[in-house]
Formats: sequence, C-alpha cells, structure tokens
Amino acid sequence: MDFTKDLNEMQREAVLHTEGALLVIAGAGSGKTRVITHRMAHIINMGVSPHNLLAITFTNKAAKEMRERVTRLIPDAFDCHVSTFHSFCAYLLRHEITHLGYKRDFTIYDTDDTKKLMKSIIKEMDISKKIFSASEILRIIGRLKDEMIGADNYPLLIESGDWYKEIVAQIYKKYQQRLFISNALDFDDLIFKAVELFTKYSNILKRYRERFKYIMIDEYQDTNSAQYQLVRLLSGVDGNICVVGDDDQSIYGWRGANIRNIIDFGKDYQNARSIKLERNYRSAARILDAANAVIVNNTIRQKKKLWTNAPPGEFLEFHNPKDERSEANLIYFKISDALKKGAKLSDFAVLYRTNAQSRPIEDALLLNNIPYRIFGGIRFYDRREIKDILAYLRAVVNLDDDISLMRIINVPKRNIGKTVTDFVENLANAREISFFDALNVVKDSPENPARSTKIQKFLELMAELKAASETMGVSEFISHILTKTGYDRALAKEDKDEETERLHNAYQFINKAVEFERDRDEDDTSDLSAFLENVALIADIDEHKDDGDYVSLMTLHSSKGLEFPVVFMPGLEEGLFPLGKFSPDNSDQVDDEEDDDEEEEAEDEQKIKKLERLEEERRLCYVGITRARERLIISTSEKRMVFGHTCWQKPSRFIDEIPAELFGTSKSIEVVTPQKTPETRKTKIFDMPKYSPQISAMPKPKTTKLVYEIGEMVKSPRYGVGEIVRIDDGGADYEISVNFEGIGIKKFMSGLAKLVKVSKTQEEDK
Repeated sequence: MDFTKDLNEMQREAVLHTEGALLVIAGAGSGKTRVITHRMAHIINMGVSPHNLLAITFTNKAAKEMRERVTRLIPDAFDCHVSTFHSFCAYLLRHEITHLGYKRDFTIYDTDDTKKLMKSIIKEMDISKKIFSASEILRIIGRLKDEMIGADNYPLLIESGDWYKEIVAQIYKKYQQRLFISNALDFDDLIFKAVELFTKYSNILKRYRERFKYIMIDEYQDTNSAQYQLVRLLSGVDGNICVVGDDDQSIYGWRGANIRNIIDFGKDYQNARSIKLERNYRSAARILDAANAVIVNNTIRQKKKLWTNAPPGEFLEFHNPKDERSEANLIYFKISDALKKGAKLSDFAVLYRTNAQSRPIEDALLLNNIPYRIFGGIRFYDRREIKDILAYLRAVVNLDDDISLMRIINVPKRNIGKTVTDFVENLANAREISFFDALNVVKDSPENPARSTKIQKFLELMAELKAASETMGVSEFISHILTKTGYDRALAKEDKDEETERLHNAYQFINKAVEFERDRDEDDTSDLSAFLENVALIADIDEHKDDGDYVSLMTLHSSKGLEFPVVFMPGLEEGLFPLGKFSPDNSDQVDDEEDDDEEEEAEDEQKIKKLERLEEERRLCYVGITRARERLIISTSEKRMVFGHTCWQKPSRFIDEIPAELFGTSKSIEVVTPQKTPETRKTKIFDMPKYSPQISAMPKPKTTKLVYEIGEMVKSPRYGVGEIVRIDDGGADYEISVNFEGIGIKKFMSGLAKLVKVSKTQEEDK
C-alpha cells in the first residue's frame, strides 16, 4: 500500500527516508503529524514489527491523536509505543527502577506534593523560608536535573564561599533522600532516572535499543538537556532517528528547553538528512505573511518561509482601546457580532501573555452571558477533593508515600491533629524512615495509649483499603473509599454550594476512572498503578477538547499545538509582550573604551541573554499568530493598571514588524459598556503608517522626588540587601524593583518604601 500518494513533495521525501538520521523542520500548520503517522505506517508496511517503533511527543493529547491516526492507516499499529517523554520514562522505570534501589510501585509527585515536601525539609533544617523559598529551591533543583546535575555532583560545581548555593546543595541532597525514603519521584526525576539507568547499565540500554529500532521525536525544539541525552543514548550515533520540530516555535527556554538541540542536530548526527516543510495548510495567506514578517527578525533560527495556496483571507485587525476594560469589551463585541452572523463560540480563542490579563476579559464575557473556559487555571485534578482521593489511592499503592499519608491521616477528621502528625514526622526524620514506618512505631508505643489507639484504627483502615484494592476495579474502589472513609458524608454534611460542588467533583472523578478502564491498553502493571500514572502525567493542554461550545481563554504558551478560526491577541505592549524590559538596539553597543576585560565579558553575556529572551518572546508571538486560521485581531491598550497604578503603555515592537498593508484600512470600532444590555459608542482608532500609535506622554510623578538609581544596593527591613534593577513611573510615584538574592524581585513605591542605601563596598565587607 502506498502511504505517500496524498502527500506533497517534501512530506513524501520525509516519509520515504527511513534509514539513518533525519531532521524534519516542520513549520506551523505544515502537516507534521501527518508526516510522522504516514512514516510509521510506511515503515510497518516495509515489514518492520510495530513493536519496534517508538514515537515520542510532549502532550498526551498529541500522543493520542498520533496513535489514532496511525492505527487508522494500519490497524496492527496499535502495538507501536506512542507516548510523551515522561510517560515513556515512567513505563521504562516501572520495569527497571529496581536496579536503582527503588520499588516498582513508586509515586510520581506533582508540584503541590513537592512543595509540601520542600517546606517540610526547610522547616526541619531550621533555615529561613524567606531566603530559601520552597518554590525557588524547587525551580533551581528542577533546572539542575534538566542539566543532569545530581545532588552528589552539584557541590563540586559551587565556588568556595557561595553560602547560598552551599545551603541549596544541602537541601537538594536532603530532598532526594526524602523522595527515596518515600519511594517517590518528582516530575524531573522521570527523565533524570531514565538517563541514569541507561548510563549505568549498558545491558539495559542495549535491550531497549534492540527493541526500538525506529525512533521518532516530535516537537524536538522543546527538548531540554536531559531529554536530549535520553534520545542520544537510545538512538546511538548510527540509529534510525527522526526528529521533527520547528525552531521558530521554541518557546520553553524558561523551563529548560534548549533550542540548540534542533539547530545543531546535524553536528550530532553527521550524516543526517534535513527536510523542510514550509507549505502551510492551516492559515489564510495574510496571517502567514504577518507571521513570516515577525519571525524573520530573529537571528537564532534556520531560514524558512511559510507559504500557502489558500486565498489571502481577511485583513488583520489592530485596535488601540483606551484601557484594558475597553479592550475586553472590544473582544466581547467582536464575538457577539460574529455570533449573529452564524459563528460558534468554539471558533474563538483569546491568547494572552500572562494569566493576570484574563480578569477583565472574564468580566466582560460574564456580564454579557458569553460561555468561556480558561485553560491553565485550577485543573480538575488540582482541586482539594480530587487531591484527597488521589492521596488515598497513592497511599494504598505505596504505603511509603509520606506526603499522601500525611494528607489523609485526618481527612475526613478522625481526631489525629497536627501535634500527633508533627510528632510522627519528627520521629520519621530522626530515624530516616518513612512516615508509615514511624506510625507503626508509635502504634506500638505504650507512652500514649489514646494516641496509639487512633493510629491503630487508621492503620487498620489502610490495611482494609489495600486488601479491597486487590479485588476491585479502579472506579469501584474509588466509590468504596468515599463510603468506607466517610469522605462522601463529610462533603455532603454541610448544605452549601461549595460542598455540593465538591461532592459532584468526587463523583465526576469516578466517571473519569470508568473512562480510563474502558479506554486503556492492557499491560503488566495493575489497573490502579496505571490509573495513577495516567493522572499524574496529564498536562493542561490535554484538557482542551473540541467538543464544547465556549470561548477558549489561555496563555500563549498553553495555545501551542492548537488552532482556531478566530484568534484575539490582546495586550501587545512593551513590557507585557515582549515581557520584560528590552533596550533599543543602539543602546546595546559595546563600549570600545572599556579596559576591564572581565566587565566587558559580563556585559556581552548580559546582551546575549537579553537577545535570547527577546527572540523567545518573538517566537511566542509567531506561535500566537499561527494559531489563527481565518481572522487575527490584535490590540494594545493606551493605559493599563499595573500593581494598582495606571501606566501608559507603548505598543509592542512586534506590531511594528507586521507590514501595514496586511491590516487594510483603519475603521471605527465599537466599545461596549459592561452591562447586560450594552450600549455602544463609536471610537476612532488612529491611522497607522506602520501601525505605531501616537500615545499621550506618561504623566510625571507629582509628589515624590526620585532618590534611587538602577544598580544601587539598598536594604529592606524585611528582605535584607538587594540591588535596584528597574525604576518605572507609576503616576503619582515611582515604582522601584529590587532583586534580593534567594528571594527574587520585590516592588516598592518610592515614597512609601523604607529602603536604606547600602554601598557595594559595605556589602562586600560583610
């Protein structure tokens, strides 16, 4: 069977090149999933067993679509291993992690779990949680794991006298010890431990290389160093490895993704073939012209240009409402007008740079009865009642899971209070045993009979639940937990809307389990373990479905991989998008008279980092533009409320990069007053020679004299010593941004801040 007859020339070349290394640069909307699935079908048609194929992508949604599409082409393809990076590593570790000293029934800790564990460690070590915040330490550890730097190796990289990093190293080591005692891995450990396993045990690596003879990696531009090493180990230097991606859509540098992985693919695989997919099947021509015009300004990229045979389509729209409220009402008006002409709510997506931008948009949609859904907010699986049920399930599977046991020991209330749990936790830490083992020690202690009895009853409950889990399916077992523990009665006890909703969510979770039981593939892990793994690896984008009629609201990062007929991109303003402060090009020139080589080197390094950040912001803009199929509506507010102060906004440089002719002629726009029966008024927008609006000058502070400068060291009574990194006009006062080591950036109003200037010499003398 010919699987290439419906492909274009470049797609066909990519499908037919099956041996050796292949790099497919797939522009937005160029049919990359079609190429991957047809390539898999072609390889199977060559006589290769589906069991020997491995396809990895970044979301469960993409993996599911890929699996379904290749199975439609070749029904036998169900035996291909198609999954996300983390799911593949979880699968690998379920079979092999005993070689690293863990048990197979390990728990995967989510962000909430790791934060609780980290807070416990910071408290145990008796160090300042203001200087060593749990979130920041976890971010540092996550980045270290991305770079394959373990807790034992990190101290070797720290310069002598760097007390902050030395304490972080101690925390890192304690954190990994506690995870090991709990038989738990965090999200980053899944990749880290898989690489560690392959590096330490060549026989295991050889076995998996022999199985997965053809490897395909989707979204390769999003891989970090650990994922890169995993792919290199699994494929070897001469393996049949095909990576597909687009360097212009590399937008996750802030969480460790390394664009050099795709840029330098040819250096890693010397005989690699490179094929570019530039024909777009998604967007109208004007939208593609706008995307090309923006992204061409980047320097770190492979040269390419999206094109299409589709008609030019509608002109892009640009609007400059007076403030964010008017901007939100503009979005409502545009949606309302299109609905009257036959559009569906699901046709529309509002893509913004930061989550904070959603509030006025939500207000406008709510007031006018427009159904919407936010993606990237509180997930279903992050709700308190769902986390409680999951904790029971995880504790049943893995009794060493400290975080889960501590969460449920008094949920619902069984008179085991904080005093008791703190006593048990301290005992566990002192003896370096799990919380469960410490509970058994306390249970048998004659010192406090009342406490021992309570713990005895809890342990008996857990033993009963564990026995029940071995005879019940997942959905039946969840229902059993609700009734056996009395959790359903606890939720329903108070007749309040919140409790009613929580109970409804608990029952909805049973429905999720039923769906899982119906859809899952059989493997050699238990149903409950597989269910918990499935839930742990669900991402935000996996919850976006095409079966609901609502307007989608999400950040630009969350929108990657999606497409909509109509896309709104509000808030294209300097400082907001691109996010941060970027100097004009002429201010970034190197001072030729600088004599100090070290200072010049540091200055150049900062400029490179600034350029990299700006280019990633531009790639994010490119991603946003290419989500649109038919219409793209861009807006920038003249002024916006920032930290309680009205700031006059300058339009984003990205707007200026889009040719004016793509917008057509300026028109009047209607701004809707936020009320149930809206009245409208006409507001003219400016003529745009290059779509750079003329805005009023920022009002100068009237009551406060600026006494600080960027680069000065100041001392705060609460946060200690920090460096001023930014000063902004905030209307009646100046806003001072100070970077405190170990804490991060804090903002102060100049007239109210109790900041004392400290010379750098004084600080060094300390």
